[in-house]
Amino acid sequence: MLKRTITAALAMSTTALAQDLGPGGRPVGAAWSRSPVIAQHGMAATAQPLASQVAIDILKQGGTAVDAAIAVNAALGLMEPTGCGVGGDLFAIVWDPKTGKLYGLNASGRAPMGRTLEQTRAKSAAIVGEGKGIPPLGHLPVTVPGAVGGWGALHDRFGKLPMRTILAPAIAYAKDGFPVSPVIAMYLDRNLAGFERRLAMIGEFDNARATYFANGAPKAGSIFRNPDLARTYEAIAAGGADAFYKGKIARTLDAYMKRIGGDLRYEDFAANRPEWVEPGCVDYRGTSVCELPPNSQGFAALQMLNILKNIELKKFPRGSAEAFHYMAEAKRLAFEDVARYYADPAFSDAPIEALLSDEYGKQRFALIDPNKAMTAPEPGAFMHTAIENSSDTTYFTVADKDGMMVSLIQSNYRGMGSGLVPDGLGFMLQDRGELFNLDPAHPNAYAPGKRPFQTIIPAFALKDGKPWLSFGLMGGAMQPQGHVQVIVNLIDYGMNLQEAGDAARFHHDGGRTATGIDADALGVLELEPGVPEATIKKLEAMGHKTRLIDNGVVFGGYQAIMRDPETGVYTGATEMRKDGTVAGY
Repeated sequence: MLKRTITAALAMSTTALAQDLGPGGRPVGAAWSRSPVIAQHGMAATAQPLASQVAIDILKQGGTAVDAAIAVNAALGLMEPTGCGVGGDLFAIVWDPKTGKLYGLNASGRAPMGRTLEQTRAKSAAIVGEGKGIPPLGHLPVTVPGAVGGWGALHDRFGKLPMRTILAPAIAYAKDGFPVSPVIAMYLDRNLAGFERRLAMIGEFDNARATYFANGAPKAGSIFRNPDLARTYEAIAAGGADAFYKGKIARTLDAYMKRIGGDLRYEDFAANRPEWVEPGCVDYRGTSVCELPPNSQGFAALQMLNILKNIELKKFPRGSAEAFHYMAEAKRLAFEDVARYYADPAFSDAPIEALLSDEYGKQRFALIDPNKAMTAPEPGAFMHTAIENSSDTTYFTVADKDGMMVSLIQSNYRGMGSGLVPDGLGFMLQDRGELFNLDPAHPNAYAPGKRPFQTIIPAFALKDGKPWLSFGLMGGAMQPQGHVQVIVNLIDYGMNLQEAGDAARFHHDGGRTATGIDADALGVLELEPGVPEATIKKLEAMGHKTRLIDNGVVFGGYQAIMRDPETGVYTGATEMRKDGTVAGY
């Protein structure tokens, strides 16, 4: 059913040269997908083909998967500034074959130590109005960028090659230029249009215009250079993370913030510390799926899986209304808890063990009516204790010949970020602080030196304690629901790794949020053209509001590498909704 409907939808796409022309035939696999990539010694799946090649070059020089991941991230900070950059944060999960363990890294930055909640509320209200949260652009949502600190922590623990070797490809591309790829060009154009509409909110936009938009948004195939970013990378290559947080770069950031009236200071950068954290895992039909704890939203995916394992999904066709209904309702229930409990654990003690318990999953599943969408789900009732205190994105994964696998996600949050490019540094600062809540009683309330709620989440899965799948999916609140759809496609419906990402998705938009700026309780179930028309009509009859979206934009960007536990052979898949590719050797 799903194969036929997606094929039909593709044939009717308004972007096709001829409306009656669909995809060609395939000798194996779904007609709407393509073959996954298979290789033995190393692999990278990224959102930009040149970045995937950079990873393979580093692996062939003897670098570890972590070395290659840092090289990819640097390249993407140049080539995909619409999704990431050293002005943003980073989270990673690493499988280390030497110890046989998963390691989680939270490299997210903190709010300015010199600005209070009361000052943040007053300044925000003056820009966007009372009760509308922190502005999405300008200096108020800027938090300390954590990405370079993440590079340093990863490299110190798992790296082999020197940073000057790792960053050399990105430095060369920044100096000499590279051709912009099509989807990224589209996002650059969208970002510029968004910035132009809100220039007053940004304040200082001359630097961003000179860095990225000197001749308007770069077009697909045009050569783009960023010599300022090359110099920033050279400083990091020579001095490591300290060059960013305690050296000339930090002094430049401090001076820029003072010049534009911002609140971050040198001391905020110098105090930055990434944190190694323990991934949390739940069993889903014999597979251990693992995510990172708050302040990220990773555990939302685990909560969804704990709910869904109480129903045998495969008894319904994958394209059926029932399959979509159960997954969407599980999302709505899990995200109510996200909005209520997920926050920086240094400031708020969330009931994580209870949220991830099988018993709680059963309780939440019991709230789902098999025939009707919930009108207004509520978060679970737990005692909550506050501790007194005196998401656009890129995801990629890399694996090496020794079995190390890296699942890494990195982002400036909304679009390219805040609109602010510090003098001469060649990167945009993130706007992650928009995700704070301005209610002092909420766990995610803004506080000096606190990390905001985070949308970006890498994922990993184990079978019998062995690495099976390094995967992720970019795109704000789409990420947990995307992770679940991929796992369901693989485990419940037996799709191959590429099909699991290419298949039509849903994105549920609505309900409570961690910021306190809540949306309609029922929300909207956004669907891709491959969802059967009969399924959409039945979902609407069940009470869901639906919206068909045919450009792929809200449905994320998937990359994955699977490892055969017997042979060690890697299989890779990448996202048809992005520019990416898988490379292996």
